[in-house]
Amino acid sequence: MRSHLLNDTTAEHYRRSVTEGVERVAAKLATTDRPFTGVAVDALAPRIEQIDLDKPLRDTTAVLDELEDVYLRDAIYFHHPRYLAHLNCPVVIPAVLGEAVLAAVNSSLDTWDQSAGGTLIERKLIDWTTARIGLGPAADGVFTSGGTQSNLQALLLAREEAKSDSLARLRIFASEVSHFSVKKSAKLLGLGQDAVVSIPVDHDKRMQTLALAHELERCQKDGLIPMAVVATAGTTDFGSIDPLPEIAELCAQFGAWMHVDAAYGCGLLASLRYRDRIDGIERADSVTVDYHKSFFQPVSSSAVLVRDASTLRHATYHAEYLNPRRMVEERIPNQVDKSLQTTRRFDALKLWMTLRTMGADGIGELFDEVCDLAAEGWELLAADPRFDIVVRPSLSTLVFRCIPAAVTDPAEIDRANLYARKALFASGDAVVAGTKVGGRHYLKFTLLNPETTTADISAVLDLIAGHAEQYLGESLDRAC
Repeated sequence: MRSHLLNDTTAEHYRRSVTEGVERVAAKLATTDRPFTGVAVDALAPRIEQIDLDKPLRDTTAVLDELEDVYLRDAIYFHHPRYLAHLNCPVVIPAVLGEAVLAAVNSSLDTWDQSAGGTLIERKLIDWTTARIGLGPAADGVFTSGGTQSNLQALLLAREEAKSDSLARLRIFASEVSHFSVKKSAKLLGLGQDAVVSIPVDHDKRMQTLALAHELERCQKDGLIPMAVVATAGTTDFGSIDPLPEIAELCAQFGAWMHVDAAYGCGLLASLRYRDRIDGIERADSVTVDYHKSFFQPVSSSAVLVRDASTLRHATYHAEYLNPRRMVEERIPNQVDKSLQTTRRFDALKLWMTLRTMGADGIGELFDEVCDLAAEGWELLAADPRFDIVVRPSLSTLVFRCIPAAVTDPAEIDRANLYARKALFASGDAVVAGTKVGGRHYLKFTLLNPETTTADISAVLDLIAGHAEQYLGESLDRAC
């Protein structure tokens, strides 16, 4: 079994095995003509269930053959131009190369004696990102597993900086369309979901700052502490961007920590044309970025950034076997001192490889393309009487629903849209997402693929309308 360990004696085995795997995936990518096969759970589950993990196949080719059957054939392929559903981007080749390198070397980014150059590369990328945001010379941060972890860590720092002797008095303010991880974080931090004050949004799904000011004032009058305001730069459902400069003013006035959840909108940091849409982000105390959403990186590649590096001490714990206090005095850079995680992948390498190959402008150009595509998609939807669209996009998201002719019952329209989404997914012709707006079911395009065209959007809209009409026809037949 030692022949399977990656070392100096098995380098050729490693080369052959990885090459065979890469060739399989490359062949699959080259021949994939739709984002999904439409396989049902009941069809796929038995194939996986029947595999006996205690009886290995022992041959790489056989294992890859099996993988083709249980995964590669039926995987959902985000690179396909008609995958329009969630915040999943196609990935750039330099980042995939970085993934292969980091998996093989297998550095752990918690301490210097496990990563060395990896530690310095991650720190360089953190500095690069904080400079792009404009957080100032005292800024710092650390890579995380994703936006949920970043939001949790940011609110942990905010809680500790609030210096309250009573968690029950702390309040977090976020818009009604902010990410669910804000309430989840409040619960994990011992504050409870009721500690999150939901602020209404305007027609463009942006936080209403007058309402925020009112709630902050009421918080103080009630003897409560405004611990943090979470502004969103790219909401999951609408891609909307809260008015960051106004929120920054209110945070300064009421002494609240300003956190910007830019997990989605961080692509604007590299934008060649739309960077001004997140003006005000430089005034944040902390920022969440997900490179794996709008920097075209493989999952996971994310970070939490802070204006004041000293606030990261709230996540620090010294263990004698790992990062004893003396290492701080010796100026040994241990990233675990900043992180909620201990063992941690070298995910920063993927972004490093991307920047060193494509440059930031290359990333920004791709993100600008999908923002432009969303604007064109909005024009298509706004001009099409079959659809109702919610809001003009700030990023690359379109939320809409099909309004079949001669149907006035909102509940029936809901059912038609739900059916259309499910039927489309089952066909494998395209994948779209769904959400609720005002209690009603809507569909959602999240456009993160520069290869998607307006022709793709038009074709998928036709498919949606067709499935909705089919549902209504069948519904009428059942009623008769």
